[in-house]
Amino acid sequence: MAMLEVKGLNVYYGMIHAIKDASFEVGQGEVVALIGANGAGKTTILHTVTGLLHAKSGSVQFEGQELTRTPSHKIVSLGMSHVPEGRRVFSNLSVYENLMMGAYTRSDKAEIADSLDMVYERFPRLKERRTQLAGTLSGGEQQMLAMGRALMSKPKILLMDEPSMGLSPLFVSEIFKIIEEVSAQGVTVLLVEQNAKKALSIADRAYVLETGKVVMSGPARELMANDAIKAAYLGE
Repeated sequence: MAMLEVKGLNVYYGMIHAIKDASFEVGQGEVVALIGANGAGKTTILHTVTGLLHAKSGSVQFEGQELTRTPSHKIVSLGMSHVPEGRRVFSNLSVYENLMMGAYTRSDKAEIADSLDMVYERFPRLKERRTQLAGTLSGGEQQMLAMGRALMSKPKILLMDEPSMGLSPLFVSEIFKIIEEVSAQGVTVLLVEQNAKKALSIADRAYVLETGKVVMSGPARELMANDAIKAAYLGE
């Protein structure tokens, strides 16, 4: 059984049919990428999976549990964490306070302290800037903070929305290296990313979304070699 299974998902914005009968799955320990052009519906799918939007029909199951009517805060406590597009850090709180917000569903202080140490070890820059206001960080540092905050909830699966957006090439490489490290430590990853080449380079499998429909799927390596994918998304 897949860790995350989405079947026949239909989502509307008013009269606009944004997601059309989309189905995909993510197995435990996998990195799965959702790729597609701007406006293809990638972010809408993540928002629906994490309970920020409600589907008109279809099913979202996480470890066998139906989520389509589950509130967002309860989804976090089940082990799903969302790193949103645009980082969405709390700009008037310090780096440390932002990280602690990620642990709000947890109660064991010793385990939270261990998670904080782990985040500081993975993101030394955050430790250096722990008393600094999050709004004063660079874009790359804010992305690291958003990832660190998500990891503070001790997730089983991490949903990442456009982690490379607006970052310098150096920071992009750093962020993708961290995603690989997080995956290597057993966290499952669902990655939404417009930089298809980067996404496919670290993913096990991928799904291609066009105007709300899944039009292609397969092992990431095979999709990278596909001529249609090369032409449409890889600039080749």
